[in-house]
Amino acid sequence: LQTRMQSLQPDPKAQYRGVYEALKRMVLTEGFWRPLRGINVTMLGAGPAHALYFACYEKMKKSLSDVFQPGGNSHLANGIAGSVATLLHDAVMNPAEVVKQRLQMFNSPYTSVLGCVRTVHRTEGLAAFYRSYTTQLTMNVPFQAIHFITYELLQEHLNPQRLYQPGSHVVAGAVAGAVAAAATTPLDVCKTLLNTQENTALSSLNVRGHLSGMANAFSTIYQLGGLPGFFKGVQARVIYQMPSTAIAWSVYELFKYLLSRQALEK
Repeated sequence: LQTRMQSLQPDPKAQYRGVYEALKRMVLTEGFWRPLRGINVTMLGAGPAHALYFACYEKMKKSLSDVFQPGGNSHLANGIAGSVATLLHDAVMNPAEVVKQRLQMFNSPYTSVLGCVRTVHRTEGLAAFYRSYTTQLTMNVPFQAIHFITYELLQEHLNPQRLYQPGSHVVAGAVAGAVAAAATTPLDVCKTLLNTQENTALSSLNVRGHLSGMANAFSTIYQLGGLPGFFKGVQARVIYQMPSTAIAWSVYELFKYLLSRQALEK
């Protein structure tokens, strides 16, 4: 839904007024499973990406907190640790995002993950899978900094003793995801444009070849949609990020608790 609603010049059949209408029309006209297109490539990339992400975050958070605020919780350390962890996470997830978003476009010419990878590699080269990497980092570094700082701040109030409390992890994760998602939506719209290379939008501005670079993406979006264009799909993005970050944190905290308890028992 987010990919569709961020389209700058959508097909008349893919113009939606809201999230619910988009979901309803997609299911009715394209089939029940259409909204889950690209789930396989997302799952393939998410495992190693999140393993690197949380391992780096925990290690850096501990090391930097000892420097900035010995024996305490440093928000600066949390923000820096989250930002650095993003470098590793996005290096794995960026190619998966490109494939996923191309599969999710309306009337996508791609029928499978492997077919999409082969076609993009043959026609646009290996660089196509990292065309939005700098934009992704520009978006995700502030996203993760806001995300981690908000999460840790809420944990201080909801769970000051830092025990395993599923409710506090879910609430803090959801709120942190929503705040970070809303704040970084303009950069996400740029990333979607660079990933999908939306043909109709680029043709209307007589853009030849492939669009690259964040400055070009910003300029294109402003020409076609003005300032409101940078907030296309913000509702879908927030609705997507809230359960996403709530699930991620609650599952992560659960495994951290179980593994730590197992180690202590040994």
